[in-house]
Amino acid sequence: MKIPNILKERAAALEDGSYFVITGDIPAMWLRDSAAQVRPYVKYAKEEPELQKILEGIIEKQAELVCIDPYANAFNESASGLGHQDETKLNDHVWERKYEVDSLCAPLYLGYAYWKAAGINRIFTPTWHEMIKHVVETFTTEQEHGNSEYFFRRYGCVKSDTLPCRGKGRPVNMTGMTWSGFRPSDDCCEFGYLIPSNMMAVVALGYGEQICKECYGDEELATQCHVLAEEILDGIMAYGIVEHPKYGKIYAYETDGFGNYNLMDDANSPSLLAMPYLGFCSREDELYQNTRRFLLSPDNPYYYEGSLAKGMGSPHTPQGYVWHIGIVMQALTSGSREEILDCLGMLARTHAGTYYMHESFHPSMPEQYTRSWFAWANTLFAELLDKLMEEKFWDE
Repeated sequence: MKIPNILKERAAALEDGSYFVITGDIPAMWLRDSAAQVRPYVKYAKEEPELQKILEGIIEKQAELVCIDPYANAFNESASGLGHQDETKLNDHVWERKYEVDSLCAPLYLGYAYWKAAGINRIFTPTWHEMIKHVVETFTTEQEHGNSEYFFRRYGCVKSDTLPCRGKGRPVNMTGMTWSGFRPSDDCCEFGYLIPSNMMAVVALGYGEQICKECYGDEELATQCHVLAEEILDGIMAYGIVEHPKYGKIYAYETDGFGNYNLMDDANSPSLLAMPYLGFCSREDELYQNTRRFLLSPDNPYYYEGSLAKGMGSPHTPQGYVWHIGIVMQALTSGSREEILDCLGMLARTHAGTYYMHESFHPSMPEQYTRSWFAWANTLFAELLDKLMEEKFWDE
């Protein structure tokens, strides 16, 4: 197998054998984005030593970065001190220190997927073992965020780029869920319990439990993963579901545990739309279907329609702009051939002659878009096409 140029462009080999993956047009490595960018290649790694080398180098680098700072979302290639100089606990390795639950889930997802696809467990090094400990410790600490030392303030910025209440975020009640300062869009959470990220944490901790048992023989850490996952899931089911007058019981996007809810979704994954993709539930699940009908409707405040496309956007980008990631995720989680074809048509109409997926675009004037090179969106689109080819979608 010839290693795709796009993977070579994103992943740089370092002297220690690890690999550093940029997110596209930003020279920093996001834990979430780097995992998402290489996910489609995992299934091909079993018989490809060169691909194994790259993927294993990325997996090791992610573990190393989490151990440096589990509260950071993006890192420098070296301890260069580049990136944002915010009011938080600074580290020269860190590009940005916005704490996002999904950043700690992403390495567990990638490592587990590689292990299962390639049948290789040499990735589970001492550093990886330490990473799992850091994830469990951090998630547990943030179940009671009032006791956490984490804070984050940025000055001279838009409101969504910093945390309110002196950098601690708005108060939350203890629910069993784990607190997140920021969304996968890197925007701050309105309410601290971000439901899609907690769903991802439940699945990721399940992976961690299995790895601890079978690869490390660490029953104590495996039990901690199991108990923590159960507590978070219980919190989701007790505090994360609301009765909607039109759609019935649906998942909220965020809550504070005091009875306040944010009913919306953001095209960035983890999202509520992505629940089956994340492995949290089946796409036929009744709660998911109720939630999905809400999300893909004008009742979702970040669902937009234009003459060429319709779909979910984000408060992170201009109002009315649709995200390619949202359209791709709609197709990835759909069981309807007609809906998938509709999504493919929208993608084909809105690349603005660049043949790239963008971050967001105007659904009537797609030549107006944000980010000319957003690697995650292109990779997710490739993953959709690969999935459809594997399912012989085009033969029907």
